[in-house]
Amino acid sequence: MQTNEVDITDLSHDGRGVARIDGKTVFVAGALPGERVRIKLTKRSRHFDEAKVEELLTRSPDRIEPRCVHFGTCSGCSLQHLPPAAQIAAKQRVLAENFERIGKVAPERWLDPLTDEPWGYRRKGRLSVKWVAKKDKALVGFREDNPRFVADLSICHTLLPEVGERLTALGELVGSLEAKREIAQIEIAAGDETVALTFRNLQPLSQSDRDALVVFGQTHSLAILLQPGGPDSVTPLWPDEVPLSFRIPDYDIDIAFRPLDFIQVNAGMNRRMIARALELLDPQPTETVLDLFCGLGNFTLPMARRAGAVVGVEGEAALVARSRENAARNRIGNVEFFAADLAADTHDTPWARRRFDKLLLDPPRSGAAAVLEYLPRKETARVVYVSCHPGSLARDAGILVERHGFRLTAAGVMDMFPHTAHVESIALFER
Repeated sequence: MQTNEVDITDLSHDGRGVARIDGKTVFVAGALPGERVRIKLTKRSRHFDEAKVEELLTRSPDRIEPRCVHFGTCSGCSLQHLPPAAQIAAKQRVLAENFERIGKVAPERWLDPLTDEPWGYRRKGRLSVKWVAKKDKALVGFREDNPRFVADLSICHTLLPEVGERLTALGELVGSLEAKREIAQIEIAAGDETVALTFRNLQPLSQSDRDALVVFGQTHSLAILLQPGGPDSVTPLWPDEVPLSFRIPDYDIDIAFRPLDFIQVNAGMNRRMIARALELLDPQPTETVLDLFCGLGNFTLPMARRAGAVVGVEGEAALVARSRENAARNRIGNVEFFAADLAADTHDTPWARRRFDKLLLDPPRSGAAAVLEYLPRKETARVVYVSCHPGSLARDAGILVERHGFRLTAAGVMDMFPHTAHVESIALFER
């Protein structure tokens, strides 16, 4: 496709530079605002084009050298060429623009961004695996920008070092197996004491393959599990039991989980996020708090240390069962958990009819619009919303302000995924 020289005027929500050619928007991977670049168009569509940098003609003063040699090929990170402070500023601009454009609201004050260690933070993730006969090797890593291909990675600086520094060894391991074509992915899950790798094996493994996996686990102090079918098929290979848990020290809580359970990717940021959420919500011993999309009780159990009573609701029944186990594990008796599809109308369920002084929302990317059809009720004075998608937060903020009579008192970003374009944020709404 053709090449052009363009000026980069903005940064898109996914971390690409924005330019215009004859009035048409072009998204340029690897370019930064203020730069002039020679680009090669890679994809055309009706409303915008896509391109990559062929030559950097004028360099942004913000540009730094990416730490990872795979930057630009692997899709795992898109912002390593920006320093962390500039990444945070870009994410806050995305959040502010979404509030203005979608929700037609603006926070009364901006919270200081929450940040933590920017490298080696990722304790949960899924590595793609592919045997490539032409290369006579197994690739283990994240997808390339073209999702049809697995990036040929030797290292990942955002993963925990126990895994990120062993991608070559993992590829060699898979390549040595008789079932090298039958390993589809490797799920990473790390607790405070144990790092576990779950191999998705599409066919039963021979004894020699099982032995090779055990030796690898023992050599590198990694727990090894197999997943021959659905999530319930996960079984330990070595050791016989794989206990996974993480502590939330400020609230004397230890949360146990299973390898495929959802947990927050960044342990340090998770502790900071919980502290901020409780600071904003300010639960009191006389109050009852509702925690929707509660998962394993990541917010519910710390809130129960402060509030009079807490109710947690989650859509996945298995997570609800484990959240109850975690409440018992931590000897917390003032909390109840319920399973409910929060994308459906649950306004007439017993838990939804109760009175709640405060509400915490931590929905998936799709947001909480269905719940906001009937909650919060008038007696709920404060809402804290933890978001993994600025567009759905902005939409729901508009609903809370316009339909439910709240003020958007405060909002800010949280850098849960440094060096990526993911925008995690938190917002406080008050009557």
